[in-house]
Amino acid sequence: MQESAVLRSDVNLQVPPELRRLLESLRSAGGRPFLVGGAVRDALLNLRVKDYDVEVYGLSVDALKDVLARAGRVNAVGEAFTVFKLSGLEGVAGDVDVSLPRRDSKVGPGHRGIAVHGDPGLSPEEAARRRDFTVNALLFDPFADELLDFFGGRRDLDTRVLRAVDPSRFGDDPLRALRAVQLAARYEMAVEAETARLCASMPLAELPPERIFGEVEKLLLKAGRPSLGLRLLREWGLLSQVAPELLPLADTPQDPQWHPEGDVWTHTLLAMDQAAPLVADLDRPRALTVMLATLCHDLGKASTTRFEDGRLRSRGHEEAGLGPTTTLLDRWNVHTRLGYDVRGQVLALVANHLKPGQLYDDRERVSDGAIRRLAAKCEPTLLYLVARADCLGRTGDFPPVAMEWFLARVRQLDVAERPPEPLLKGRDVVALGVAPGPEVGRIVREVYERQLDGAVTTVEQARQEAERLVAARAE
Repeated sequence: MQESAVLRSDVNLQVPPELRRLLESLRSAGGRPFLVGGAVRDALLNLRVKDYDVEVYGLSVDALKDVLARAGRVNAVGEAFTVFKLSGLEGVAGDVDVSLPRRDSKVGPGHRGIAVHGDPGLSPEEAARRRDFTVNALLFDPFADELLDFFGGRRDLDTRVLRAVDPSRFGDDPLRALRAVQLAARYEMAVEAETARLCASMPLAELPPERIFGEVEKLLLKAGRPSLGLRLLREWGLLSQVAPELLPLADTPQDPQWHPEGDVWTHTLLAMDQAAPLVADLDRPRALTVMLATLCHDLGKASTTRFEDGRLRSRGHEEAGLGPTTTLLDRWNVHTRLGYDVRGQVLALVANHLKPGQLYDDRERVSDGAIRRLAAKCEPTLLYLVARADCLGRTGDFPPVAMEWFLARVRQLDVAERPPEPLLKGRDVVALGVAPGPEVGRIVREVYERQLDGAVTTVEQARQEAERLVAARAE
């Protein structure tokens, strides 16, 4: 503990009015509420605070629930260890996590093998000791404007060091190794030597896939330089447990004319850092899709790279990458997000990531139909982003001319986000006297192919083409 754990605060932590009213209600009920964790950390770093966690001392669980019930909608996600999510507070984008201070005890393997018990009588120092890193063990009293820092978290923030609060208990939760990876990358922090040693020894096999990928997703979507976290995974020997499909990339060389940066691992890290700012304006499922596709885009090179005609070549690596990409997505249990087919799009982007460059090389002969058919395989804007990150993820001068040409073409054809809607519907074919069944689908598909080629441009033309196909079938 520091000599003086209570500091006059210069925390620029703006508390939304409804959240402040909740804090006042908790205090009026006899509790002492603190803002804790990421909100305090980010405020000290002058970053925008998105998530608010509140820890309440000196209040029974029943009294806490009573106050929360009057403030908004309560979801008792962790009632057994007194953690509640409060939603519906004006000015707060998501849920507010409200909890009593807790005690932990290791009762089994893995992240789930930790028994947690709420204890309103714990002191703030005792409660802070159970947290993972010193930068996350800060408490802010918004009424006294005081920062409680028992383990040097403020100092570590200032010097950008990620340090375990209590090394003797840090290893109880192996998920902390992955938290260290994503936090070190997000805040560009150096991991203290003993903390790094503890992380490298973590048995990640004890963790369920959704917990592992939860931390990987934060690395991919929240870090300005995801490469920093990926490097730590490899440096600590954890890549074999998290993503063994990536291991062969460091042993796969590339043609120095096109990849002067070196092996495929080095290129992938550079491409990931290029992709990170490109996805800033995308919704979460599409941003995740682009980051995953960029991570996996060259997995096929490990099995296809050969020295031919005096050069290193990786013929067919796009198709060859589908196997290891599928295995990795299976390992992380990645499927849909908010109804969006992340898995399907990632595979399609990996399989087609060279297409923008190939189409550009053949641009004098490329038909509109070829562009529209590609749009039916994957979302063109996302393909543009992956291809751009791939192009820029190299040392040397490689301007993304082909990618910009591709983006302009798909916008010109109005297929930047999706292929054209079929002008002909199944009901139109049935109206021509064709019985419902496979033949209806065949005719719809044939007319759609004509539409993609630009030969059919109106609903009337689509119906006329269907009539022609039906008549030809009857002959």
